[in-house]
Amino acid sequence: MTSIPLDGELRDGRHTLIVRVYYEDTDFTGIVYHANYLRYMERGRTNYLRLIGADHRVLFEQTEQEAPGFAFVVRAMTLDFLKPAKMDDILTVVSEPNEVKGASVTIRQRVMRGDELLVQADVRVAFISGGRAKPIPKPLRIAMKADQDAAAG
Repeated sequence: MTSIPLDGELRDGRHTLIVRVYYEDTDFTGIVYHANYLRYMERGRTNYLRLIGADHRVLFEQTEQEAPGFAFVVRAMTLDFLKPAKMDDILTVVSEPNEVKGASVTIRQRVMRGDELLVQADVRVAFISGGRAKPIPKPLRIAMKADQDAAAG
């Protein structure tokens, strides 16, 4: 039996995360309530950052020194709901860096059921420290840029 990592996996510059649709994710018609796609995508972004090293203690400490009290916050999001997911569907959330700038990164995300595209989004995430936008620390920017280059190649 193949084991799927809890945090998903990085491959070819993309992060993939498998999600099962539970009863609690659906509305009274049995389809996924639209806000739950945001939760699935948030898990994808969080695990993407974790897998490129944003959870490693040394990187955290370096980042904390450079930008005390740092956080990533969603600045803008565009979504396109194309098809509904239903209870018990197995979905794949695909996340990949699209544009890495000084204080923000745009992540392109797709929610798939097999080869079928259900939802697509572009999410701009800003890096803040002390309540203000700050340049993304170099170790994180390098990791995200490497993934962006891998996805393009």
